[in-house]
Amino acid sequence: MTYNGKTVNQLHDLLVNKEITVTDLTESTFKDIKSRESDINAFITLAEESALETAKAIDIRGVNPSNVLDGIPVAVKDNIVTKDLLTTSASKMLYNWMPPYDATVVSKMKESGMVIVGKTNMDEFAMGSSGETSYFGQTKNAWDLTKVPGGSSSGSVSSVASGEVRLSLGSDTGGSIRQPAAFSGVVGMKPTYGRVSRFGLVAFSSSLDQIGQFSSTVEENAQLLGVLSGVDTNDSTSSDLAVPDFTSKIGQEIKGLKIALPKEYFGEGIDPKVREQIMNAAKHMESLGAIVEEVSLPHSQYGVPVYYIIASSEAASNLQRFDGIRYGFRAENIENLEDVYVQSRSQGFGPEVQRRIMLGNFSLSAGSYDAFFKKAGQIRTLIIEDFNKVFADYDLILSPTSPNVAFGFGDVKDPVSMYLADILTIPTNLAGLPGISIPAGQVDGLPVGMQLIGKRYDEETLYQVASAFEATTDWHKKKPAIFSK
Repeated sequence: MTYNGKTVNQLHDLLVNKEITVTDLTESTFKDIKSRESDINAFITLAEESALETAKAIDIRGVNPSNVLDGIPVAVKDNIVTKDLLTTSASKMLYNWMPPYDATVVSKMKESGMVIVGKTNMDEFAMGSSGETSYFGQTKNAWDLTKVPGGSSSGSVSSVASGEVRLSLGSDTGGSIRQPAAFSGVVGMKPTYGRVSRFGLVAFSSSLDQIGQFSSTVEENAQLLGVLSGVDTNDSTSSDLAVPDFTSKIGQEIKGLKIALPKEYFGEGIDPKVREQIMNAAKHMESLGAIVEEVSLPHSQYGVPVYYIIASSEAASNLQRFDGIRYGFRAENIENLEDVYVQSRSQGFGPEVQRRIMLGNFSLSAGSYDAFFKKAGQIRTLIIEDFNKVFADYDLILSPTSPNVAFGFGDVKDPVSMYLADILTIPTNLAGLPGISIPAGQVDGLPVGMQLIGKRYDEETLYQVASAFEATTDWHKKKPAIFSK
């Protein structure tokens, strides 16, 4: 029997009433995973033995009636470290790394009684927008196996979209949760920078990276964020603000809320069919009583070049530690120390990672630093100021999540064209703001995502508006055929 169509609340009631056990739920989850994996390839590593041990231990102590996530299975992106469970970042460089510790978010989920079922596939070191750069093979889109699921959190999104799990963790540096959520018809949240500890996240771009979560519904997403959030002494960038009840505004009406539509997010380069779906969604918000008005975010047009300078520069610095000496891949048939570095990195990193390291090193080099990295930081400040001006008058921002629906494998061959796929999500990361993507339509049978961007540390309002839309539409109820396999 499968339980993949039931919400976390429904599963919790079944567990508390002892209609099923956590072991039953966990075994069912692995059956769902195994029946889909040959098609989807969402997981790099399964943790069946340890997951069942955890499930049996929870059954013995009993499910906590006041903890809705106690005993609920969850999948974890493979750039989030897990003690004694392979963590590869989908790279040959870390093909055999077994971490000696847990990331803070993993510790928090374990403390809450969640059952970690495995590590999900992804673009190598989270560098990609399609799920095509993994050393362990491509992840497929649950809606159409010939299409990409989005990236870099490809496995995490497909594990939810295909019905393998209800919840999964991803990371978002320039849209790596929201864009795949849009391509795959699920809910994806990038919290405010600092809301969730990054300790134990394999660093890509430290000023942009943020751990977040995928789910089938808005409420489930909010429930998981409550577990993940909070200050962490191991992460000096984590916020010491009190963690609110992120579900507190779910179900409240949105009458009178002011929603901004940035004209730059609806212009050239946006598929007209996608634009139509999102404008219909905006009109639906008006029908619910929200005030929707057009605004301008003029410096957003520079988001992509600014992002790729900053992110690549920070990546070049962060990835220096992978040197073929301490852990991970080490080239064979080497003759000297220089060979260890050069050959291990040349053979261990894939083409996209190498491209970004070279771009980053160039941006940080003498003679280029002022022209590129420093200038990018200055423009980043202007982008932040644009958002501040809008949020002085509006409660949140609404836009498409992606300029287009999911494309076919190999369709985007030019790296620059691939980078432009994140043009609508990148500014949110540059400003450190929370953003969520929810299903809001379909084009040619493929999901369309609507992005909502909020004020810093105001995830509750995003969930309020997202849930109001979800409660009065049916887009979230549409599932791909494989979901019922």
